[in-house]
Amino acid sequence: MYKFFAYLDRMKFINRWGLMRNTRVENVAEHSHQVAVIAYTLAVIDKEIFGSTINPDRIAVIAMFHEAGEVVTGDLPTPVKYFNREINSAYKDIEKIAEDKLISMLPPELKEVLRKDIQPDKTSYESKLVKAADKISAYIKCVEEQKSGNSEFESAKKAMQASIKDCTLDCVNYFMDNFVEAYFMTLDELL
Repeated sequence: MYKFFAYLDRMKFINRWGLMRNTRVENVAEHSHQVAVIAYTLAVIDKEIFGSTINPDRIAVIAMFHEAGEVVTGDLPTPVKYFNREINSAYKDIEKIAEDKLISMLPPELKEVLRKDIQPDKTSYESKLVKAADKISAYIKCVEEQKSGNSEFESAKKAMQASIKDCTLDCVNYFMDNFVEAYFMTLDELL
């Protein structure tokens, strides 16, 4: 019996933004889905509009698993994760151990295939697209919280916006210019 998928299914029980008051709780499973959709879209934009040879399906798979280790570690809030170099380095080590533990729950013939999805090269262009999608997802969460009257997310929104603006990927700028403004709209405005 292999426990990988049952364990991975527990992403729905891990809440994000643990240090902040939320008007609506977001779990890691729904976050991973949103990041996968955004990352896939970034890759499609990059390929179709800017002429890259990126594989959007591959990007979606990496994004789908980008928080997999959190079923072991839980979600460590960003201010803690990046408090200093030592904590960040230690967290990366813990994250790798958690991912290895999860991969160990697979049958031998699937381990290396899924390892490439769960532990992609963090310096690759693919990983940069997923990281950008992760930041866009966080920005959207901040927008949603502010729309609900929650000012708790104001500085996080500014930080995410600045981080996204620093991104030099054309597909990210295209996405921000063409899709994100709609998140500020009400349902009636969207229709």
